[in-house]
Amino acid sequence: MSTKTLLSAGVVAGPLFVATVALQLLTRDGFDITHQPMSLLSVGALGWIQITNFVVAGILACVFAVGLRRSLHGGRGAKWAPRFTSLFGIGLIAGGVFPPDPALGYPVGTPDEIPSEFSWHGTLHAFAPPLAFTALVVVSLILAARFRADGRTAWAAFSAASGVVSLVLSAWPDQDTSSWRLAISVLIGFQWFTAVALRCLRGADVHDRADHAVGRVRI
Repeated sequence: MSTKTLLSAGVVAGPLFVATVALQLLTRDGFDITHQPMSLLSVGALGWIQITNFVVAGILACVFAVGLRRSLHGGRGAKWAPRFTSLFGIGLIAGGVFPPDPALGYPVGTPDEIPSEFSWHGTLHAFAPPLAFTALVVVSLILAARFRADGRTAWAAFSAASGVVSLVLSAWPDQDTSSWRLAISVLIGFQWFTAVALRCLRGADVHDRADHAVGRVRI
């Protein structure tokens, strides 16, 4: 698979994930993003849509990680940025494969509280999204350091700010506002991820060879 194709997966992942969530917010009766985390879209009769959304976005992120590894030829972050990008994808996949338990009034008829006991898949889900987006924050900081080393100060600041703001929003200790803060954090994280993927794609210099295509890009 060519490097451009691999990098394109990263361009698609964010917009596809966010658009799918947005469409569900408009069509899922009883769901309130200001009260219920988007993960709860994975439960109920139409839960398969969000489950698929998590899995597909995760696969695309893992595919992009391969393209990123090809594109970063040495230098700061060449090993760890692709590794943490893969971890981001794996966390998303796990978030879909292991759906949460009904909670906080969703689906309609569920008690408006966090369950006192969790199923095995609900327990695993509780770790998956935090793993994914912590990994994404780490990637943004790793690439911020690389951009700074390359003299690309605007991209360094953009990357660092995206990571720090996403982390603060998601980790702020206020349960009453956690759902919408998480949604904004996801939006910020994915917009950065898409922007970096686009930068890599636009800078790719792909050379066709008999065995495979090799991409070279200075991000």
